This record gives sequence, C-alpha cells and structure tokens, in this order.
Amino acid sequence: MPVELSLKYDRVGDVLYIRLRGGKVVDSDEVTPGIIVDYNEKGEITGIEILWFSKRKLDLSKLILEGPEAMVAEA
Repeated sequence: MPVELSLKYDRVGDVLYIRLRGGKVVDSDEVTPGIIVDYNEKGEITGIEILWFSKRKLDLSKLILEGPEAMVAEA
C-alpha cells in the first residue's frame, strides 16, 4: 500500500493531522477518544487526526514502518 505521508500540526489547538493519501474523505470514525480516522470510498485510511497530541505517548515510527492500521491499533 503506497503511502504519501504529510503532517500538519496546529500548536494552538494541539492537533496533529497525518495525511496518508489523497482523495475524497467519505467517512470518519473516532476510534478512541480524540483520535479520528478518515476513510476514502475504498475503505482505505486517508488520514488520522490526533487531538491533544502533545499529551499522548504515540510512536509515530509505527506509522512509517508498519502502516496506519498499526498506529491506530496502538491508540
């Protein structure tokens, strides 16, 4: 699965958005409080929004090494 990774961090809101691929977001799911996953029409993860990012202990290397599903499972 090719991933085109881009990150955007809002310091004021303490929100990190991880964009994994282009395309239209057709569905979103809050998989755990403060972590919202966006999906495209094929059901693939297109992005992950992480609220209160600075207060979490997430391993972003999992996203790169194992894919977005592994990182979402950790959250």
